[in-house]
Amino acid sequence: MNPKGDGYRDNETIAVIGAGIIGLSVAWNLVKRGRRVVVYDPNEPGSGCSAGSAGALSPGSVVPLALPGLLASVPGMMLNPGGALHIPASYWLKAAPWLASFVNQARPARVAEIADSLARLYRPTLEFHEELAREIGAPDLIRLTGQLHLYRTRRQFRRSKAEWLIRAERGVEYEELDRAGIESLEPMIGPDYRIGIFIPKAGMSVNPLRYAQTIAQALAREGVTFSRYAVRDLTVDGRTVKGVITSEGERSHSAVVLAAGAWSARILRKLDIHVPLETQRGYHVDFVGSGISVQRPIVPADRKVFITPVETGLRIAGTVELAGLDAPPTARRAHLLHNDLKAVFPDVRVDQPEPFWMGHRPCLPDSLPVVGSSRDWNSLHFAFGHGHLGLSASAVTGSIIGKILCGEPASIDLAPYRIERFQNSH
Repeated sequence: MNPKGDGYRDNETIAVIGAGIIGLSVAWNLVKRGRRVVVYDPNEPGSGCSAGSAGALSPGSVVPLALPGLLASVPGMMLNPGGALHIPASYWLKAAPWLASFVNQARPARVAEIADSLARLYRPTLEFHEELAREIGAPDLIRLTGQLHLYRTRRQFRRSKAEWLIRAERGVEYEELDRAGIESLEPMIGPDYRIGIFIPKAGMSVNPLRYAQTIAQALAREGVTFSRYAVRDLTVDGRTVKGVITSEGERSHSAVVLAAGAWSARILRKLDIHVPLETQRGYHVDFVGSGISVQRPIVPADRKVFITPVETGLRIAGTVELAGLDAPPTARRAHLLHNDLKAVFPDVRVDQPEPFWMGHRPCLPDSLPVVGSSRDWNSLHFAFGHGHLGLSASAVTGSIIGKILCGEPASIDLAPYRIERFQNSH
């Protein structure tokens, strides 16, 4: 582990920008290899998008967001204020380039390539999280529960058959359930859902915020410094990134890892690196005293949400809103989740929800994150853009970055995740 003590210089440390679950996992993988780390974030560790996670750990999340036939549905989604995707009219012009790039990823050949890359990244999700949770002394935070997807009709299920074929071709195991099978797993699900697809090799974190906080506490015990200053810029010498600039001043580091989520693109503009990173604003509501007992993450196909039994209540998380980093939350988007929950659990009590949460999920148009090292800037490394799968990908991503910064080979080919894939389009 990281040797403790203050007898070292800043330029002997590695800077990790971002104290979300991705940045914390990166820091842990560096520390356990004996590196000294400073984590920069103006907010409490794990208090951003990591705190709002649905909690699902999904090795089967290998289906890109952009699929063939998407273009025809985008206008309707944009114009429907109650739909799963919402873009305020004031943001249409700003979102247009990203949407165009997003739709361009829906070509069948490209979908297959992206799915292969997602599978390589997410396949070991459970094993890596179980190992990480053991290392920080909190194995109870991770549970192997499986994941249950729901459909109302055979016709509705047929519309998603291409997605299940993508999963099956990449080794995701699942079984089809009839109504009796659904009830054997989750007897409180409403009778309108007649078909279930159960993925046994999936799991969840019982409290995503506590998970992140526990990693941060373990890092602090190992001597990691948490700087509560926002990184405004990076310092460079020629083509080498030498450190960071905060309101506190400049600090030198031996390497910098950018894991700032949806804010990563703003920092990269200083280096004239342009990344089509959009904030996919998501919402969740926790219902305390819901009267509903649930054992695992549930995904109703017609509602585009996750319902998960976390420690803070029955959590329903979802919706996609493209409105930028600076617009205030849209309360009506959160209220839609009440109706989604009642559609799945008609007997749920929704009179005592906690205040809703909104966070910024960092999303790239090809559904792939940016993971790896810069080709153009020495000592600069990336771990951002995981969309709504940051929790699932965090342990694997942290391991990859820890390895490559310590001279070990990465566990997978990182070419599909390189930041340079966007240079030609720019």
